[in-house]
Amino acid sequence: MPAKNPRVNVVLEKGLFKVIERLAKRDGVSLSLKVRDLVKEALEVEEDIDLALFAEKRESTFRKSKALKHDEVW
Repeated sequence: MPAKNPRVNVVLEKGLFKVIERLAKRDGVSLSLKVRDLVKEALEVEEDIDLALFAEKRESTFRKSKALKHDEVW
């Protein structure tokens, strides 16, 4: 039976593998689930960084004199 989700094979350094193995045992999950969760967390961090950079750029170009007032918008 084929897998429902796409799969990825990853080659890890021995030390990194041991750390992930220890974390998986601590959390009572498989290596696969632990790696998946760590990848999800890393992607969330990357997204936060990108959004922060976007916000900083927008903030640097903001001019209060050109901003619309609340009653002008609503």
